[in-house]
Amino acid sequence: MKTVRTTVGAAIVRFLQVQYVRRDGVEHRLIHGITGIFGHGNVTGLGQAIEEHGGKALPYYQAKNEQAMVHMATAFAKTRQRLGTLACTSSIGPGATNMITGAATATVNRLPVLLLPGDIFANRRPAPVLQQLENPGSQDISVNDCFKPVSRYWDRINRPEQILTALPEAMRVLADPAETGAVTIALPEDVQSEGFDCPVHFFAKRVYDVARNVPLASQIRAAAEILRAARRPLIVAGGGVHYSDACAELQAFVEATSIPVAVTQAGKGALLESHHLGLGAVGVTGTLAANRIALEADVVITLGTRLSDFTTASKTQFQNPKVRFIAINVHAADAVKHGALPLLGDARATLAALGRAVRGWKAPASHARAIARAKAEWEKPWRAMTSPRRPSPDGLLYQSQVIRVLNEFTDGRSTVVHASGGIPGDIHKLWRCKSSTDYHSEYGYSCMGYEVAGALGVKLADPDREVYAFLGDGSYLMLHTELLTAVQEGRKITLVLNDNRAFGCIHNLQRGQGGRSFGNEFRQRSRTTGRLDGAYVEVDFADNARSYGATAFSARTEEELVEALTSAKAETNSCLVYVPVTAESVMQGFSWWDVPPAAVSGVASVRAARAAYDKAVQRQRFHY
Repeated sequence: MKTVRTTVGAAIVRFLQVQYVRRDGVEHRLIHGITGIFGHGNVTGLGQAIEEHGGKALPYYQAKNEQAMVHMATAFAKTRQRLGTLACTSSIGPGATNMITGAATATVNRLPVLLLPGDIFANRRPAPVLQQLENPGSQDISVNDCFKPVSRYWDRINRPEQILTALPEAMRVLADPAETGAVTIALPEDVQSEGFDCPVHFFAKRVYDVARNVPLASQIRAAAEILRAARRPLIVAGGGVHYSDACAELQAFVEATSIPVAVTQAGKGALLESHHLGLGAVGVTGTLAANRIALEADVVITLGTRLSDFTTASKTQFQNPKVRFIAINVHAADAVKHGALPLLGDARATLAALGRAVRGWKAPASHARAIARAKAEWEKPWRAMTSPRRPSPDGLLYQSQVIRVLNEFTDGRSTVVHASGGIPGDIHKLWRCKSSTDYHSEYGYSCMGYEVAGALGVKLADPDREVYAFLGDGSYLMLHTELLTAVQEGRKITLVLNDNRAFGCIHNLQRGQGGRSFGNEFRQRSRTTGRLDGAYVEVDFADNARSYGATAFSARTEEELVEALTSAKAETNSCLVYVPVTAESVMQGFSWWDVPPAAVSGVASVRAARAAYDKAVQRQRFHY
């Protein structure tokens, strides 16, 4: 067997450059680059190997925060429909544990990222090495063991030869649409730099096929039988539609069957709202149209969704006593939720097979009329929430108005990235997609701080796209430093920052559930009350962005916002558009979310909220 003398770090870098996935006969590079921050735990091992062997085939992106760089990789993978991702490297200790939140975000969203954290010495000679967390119960545990619950595959390389089996298995998991998520390969500092004789064939090109599997013919027939008996069917489309590149197949299927489509956060854009069968968002943040149809649906096809509590309105969204579920999913656990008939397979291929099985059948004309009525009736509250003529108490824009202006300004070649907080709840309901790719939400893990890094990840994956990070002041304060990385890389992104001087989403939830304002507004501590209810803390977000080298604009009216967005679009530099917004909300909800107020309280409003909760919880249904 022919071998070559190399280090573990160099072998990893060389190996990653020859990994590919193939779908529909088209090959895609699996690892498109490495983003990282160096420390003593990786700079002389993997870091030196990247410098010497990475080159243009495996570019290095210098991140500013380890959590953020995993978000970059996650957004990159989402943009690439899971057909490619970035690797992320950190040092030992805090650099590694900073990546754990990003790892959980990727795994919850079923998106591939490769994590290469430095680890404590395998030979244990300098133990405890700087940043080592000692465990008195075992010398074989490090902080990297914390990645195990949030990783789809985890391994530690204690001997050089172990990469020969660990890395191919890691790539297999990354490339598998059913198993994918965060993959963690912990790399002890000494082992990274250790030399060994590596088989030459380890660096041969490898291609992992992404198959379009279809369920058994008997399962397709059973699903078709259920569907043919339906009078009020509904499709709930999730992220799996996008990852399978199944939007066109979905449109063909619904036009042949007259079944309407409601979308999850990840599924937004699967069928445009402008389509006569497009109902828009479903669930807690859903539209009046989608939620009204969902309440009476007798057959629900869940397509590439994991059915979170927001989608099901905490199991209150589907109230028809005879409702049946058919689930099309690559993930076995997702395919059996709600007692569904599981169709385990690729969304595009399975839709095509089901379409052939029900050829000639359509939902009744009465259902089409109900869909048209629901869509028409949704227009009134949509216009009320977004109206430019609705003044706020303080004269500032409502967040819903900002959403409408941004929606009208952007086109199908733009992507608006958002994550946790009030923005995803509002935009899911109000946004009207112009393409399948103009809406990018991280709401599976609802991770604050995803937006800026995520926008950069989208831009790296699709450089020709105009990318917007749409976020609130709370999320910006939590994690925004990849704006500097965007400036550094010359990859333009535009931040649209809504400032309501609070963690506004939770502030609204707190008060909406009977609580008094506490701990959510950005106020100084009062000498009188001892609480955080003094004057507002003022932050100059525009100057902060300028300090990173970005171009900043401010807008207080719709006209100024359009002008600022127009100026930002003309820029080649990364931009921030600062928009102070009112803390008040005019948003309407059309479903329920299970957030229990205190069962015992001396506050009258909390007791009233609990009474309403005890009544609402009776509507929860468990489908088995």
